[in-house]
Amino acid sequence: MLSSQAEFLVDELGKLKGSVVKIGQVMALYGEHFLPEEVTEALHTLEDQTTWLEWPSIERVLKAELGADRLAELEVDPDPIGAASLGQVHRARRRSDGLELVLKVQYPGVDEAVDSDLNAVAHLLKIARLVSFGPEFNDWLEEVRDMMHREVDYRLEARTTEKFRQMLLDDPRFVVPRVLDEYCTAHVIASTYEPGHSVSSVAVRELALDRRSELGRAALELFFRELFIWGEIQTDPNFGNYRVRIAGEEGANSKTDQIVLLDFGAVQAYSASFLDPVIQMIRASYEGDLPGVIDGGIRLRFMSQDWPDDVLDTFGKVCMSVLEPLSRDRSNWPDEAVNDRGQYRWKQSDLPSRVARQAARSAISRYFKVPPKEFVFLNRKLIGVYTFIAVLNAEFNGEDLLREYLYGDPGTPDASSTSQMTKP
Repeated sequence: MLSSQAEFLVDELGKLKGSVVKIGQVMALYGEHFLPEEVTEALHTLEDQTTWLEWPSIERVLKAELGADRLAELEVDPDPIGAASLGQVHRARRRSDGLELVLKVQYPGVDEAVDSDLNAVAHLLKIARLVSFGPEFNDWLEEVRDMMHREVDYRLEARTTEKFRQMLLDDPRFVVPRVLDEYCTAHVIASTYEPGHSVSSVAVRELALDRRSELGRAALELFFRELFIWGEIQTDPNFGNYRVRIAGEEGANSKTDQIVLLDFGAVQAYSASFLDPVIQMIRASYEGDLPGVIDGGIRLRFMSQDWPDDVLDTFGKVCMSVLEPLSRDRSNWPDEAVNDRGQYRWKQSDLPSRVARQAARSAISRYFKVPPKEFVFLNRKLIGVYTFIAVLNAEFNGEDLLREYLYGDPGTPDASSTSQMTKP
């Protein structure tokens, strides 16, 4: 139950427009490690407040952005196929050749309101006396501000979408929409319409187990490619950002089932100085090297060398348990998490809940520091990938994929030709 201060916060935030909903979502995510629980609970209520604009308002934006002549080249469906806190998406058809496309249209004034909206939210947190203001909070607020400015930078998102399309162009398991530059502006992203089924749809659920498992393997390998090779990760695991295109259906031009990747507004570029200790922790977890896991956590600055040994050990073991489906030691797998062929059952394992309970039973929370924002979003991505695979009800072991990217076992892509890690 929310306190009176938290209820005040929700009521006042509900009166604000612009980017406030998205700000609330970002704060709720990162704030789980920083803000009081009642504040994150209050901010989560904003997630249900997304509404779309009526067509006349969107049409005015399109005319202002594209001009009457270019807009006349398109037949735009006035009913949106999707809406979010910063904009909405409409299907369209180009009259000259029948090309089907989608237009992602940013709500008017959202980009200009980011700073004032964020300041308003911070002011409400202050007058509600729900947080302690100081240098740490101000640093955190600036990180949220930076993330928000990236979210409303549609030109950056268009470039990132095309970049991912090029990097995945030769992999038939993935589809990334082609950006149509002639209809893109600072507030509109135009791309090809790519049909597919929801991940949780009946059509996907009724696929044979081996096909669902191949889709799961593809999702896991894409994450490894982002993490180990590109250094750029799409950190928003919302299932609305993914579709499954089933081989053999109308509109499918591949012999294999495919994952359609949508929305690249939340791509984060990670520096080698951050990724090195992360990969160290993954390698150490796989090799059963508890001191190596702990050292990686200390290098990431959310563990401290002066913590009691038992707390450090517990934290390291929690981290190692996250790699359960990728491990070579399968003796600790729960009975329900393995099928009669010795394959990991991602849904039945209930791994995220078990890890959360393991952490809650320990004394970690009394020592745990606010992690770097990079780690928060990386963790969000990992949980999202695991959940995606669980929803597919896939059954496979991930060890061989992990070994490819950790040790360069046969099958690993050539990192030298695809690496995007340019930040120091």
